[in-house]
Amino acid sequence: MLFSTNVMAHMDHYKKYNKIKMDIFRNGELIGYNYYFFTRKGNQTIVTNQIKFSVKVLGAIIFQVEGYGEEKYLKDQLISYISKTIQNDKKKFVNLDFNKDKNKFNIKGSSYTGEASADIVIGNWWSHKILQTNKQVSPVSGSIKEQVVTFIGKEKIEQYGQIYEVDHFK
Repeated sequence: MLFSTNVMAHMDHYKKYNKIKMDIFRNGELIGYNYYFFTRKGNQTIVTNQIKFSVKVLGAIIFQVEGYGEEKYLKDQLISYISKTIQNDKKKFVNLDFNKDKNKFNIKGSSYTGEASADIVIGNWWSHKILQTNKQVSPVSGSIKEQVVTFIGKEKIEQYGQIYEVDHFK
């Protein structure tokens, strides 16, 4: 694998960014993209995500994803998330809203409907919070997934003729 109790997104860390573009590689070959766009109005930040990639084996597509998502934050608090994704010709979705009175998230997704604690994060890769949590909401289906993230070490990778020093997590 190259937020009170509320989860805080630390939006201030990302204030200089209007977009983050990630290329997706498999075995050294470009297979798709994952883009994040940031728009701000006062204390509100909207993070829009577009993703598309296909995995092929012997020329046949064995896995394919195309999706759109939108995270809304008021200050550092996630207040809503929606997504629509087609994964291997199956339609998937997430509608998540923060219930301030209960201090919980309400989730209606293609794989899970129910509540989630306020300390859970959306499993998108633009925020470093994904590396600091023990569970996440799937940005594709709304299911809650437990995770263990381990820092492996620093390494250097070459991409597009440039060498980057990166942190490697598993």
